[in-house]
Formats: sequence, C-alpha cells, structure tokens
Amino acid sequence: MSYEIHPETPSAGRDLADYFRGRDLAPMHEMLRSRAAEFGLPFSAPQILANSRLAILAAEYARDVGSHEALSRRLFRAYFAEGLNIGDVEVLTTLGAEVGLDPAALRHSLLTHAHADRPAAAEQDARRMGITGVPTFVVTSPPPGSEPKPEPLRIVGAQPIAVFRNAISGD
Repeated sequence: MSYEIHPETPSAGRDLADYFRGRDLAPMHEMLRSRAAEFGLPFSAPQILANSRLAILAAEYARDVGSHEALSRRLFRAYFAEGLNIGDVEVLTTLGAEVGLDPAALRHSLLTHAHADRPAAAEQDARRMGITGVPTFVVTSPPPGSEPKPEPLRIVGAQPIAVFRNAISGD
C-alpha cells in the first residue's frame, strides 16, 4: 500500500541537504547503501526529497491496468539508484512507458488526479493498522508448527536481511 511520508514537500521537490540542514546525512546514506547491498539492489544517495504524491497516483493508475508491481519497482530504482525526481510528470510518464504503460493515458490520469482518493484511504488503513513509518512489512503467516496463530509481526524501516529471515523462519 502506498503511504505519503512528506506531503508538505513542494511539488518540484526539495534539496535533501536543505531539508536536513545541519545534519550529517552520510551515516544514513551508508546504512541504506549497506541494506540495499544485502538485497542485491543498487543505491545512490538521493539529492532531492521528492514529493511522492504523483508517483503514488501513477502507481494507482498502474494497479488498475495490471502493472503496479512493474511500475513500483521502476519508481524505487529511479529514485534510490538513479536520483530521478519521481514527483515530476515527465519523469513519471517516461518511467511508465518503460514498463509498458500508455504514457498519454498515464499523463491524463496524473493531470486529472484520477486516483486522488486512494492515498487518503491508504493512510487511513495504515493508521488503523498502527503503521507510522515506511517501509513497514507485516508478516502475517505463522511459522510452521506454531500454535496458536501469533500476532502479525511488523518490520519497520530499512532492516538487515537477517531480520526478514528470522521473521519468516520464526526465530
């Protein structure tokens, strides 16, 4: 589910160093680089804090046409590995075309805010589930042989791969 974490960000985005003025971002970027490497993912520290609203709306359009996973993966790579501004309509239509979406239809959907009701509904669902950070992974399947069914386990943030392995194995 999509979750907009910085809705106050201007539509053009904001310089990340300006947003976190006075803070050393190198340790955070190194941690993210390390986590990405564990999963075999590329990472390049973003220079811009993008307004993700249009990216969320693009993902909702893609959900309706059966390409949500492909576009979501492409959006994450564009932002976290290529430093692209995923709040820009031109960037989004280009990325959409790369995964097989009709760029004109996607552009129309974005400019008319065709899926504008969905982010608010997702935020309400997240609040109801107690989700306050991103990413949050909810592990709901009980490990083999566990009785009774345990409460769902929440994994919040960029955690080491061992945390996910332990959650799946029940350790």
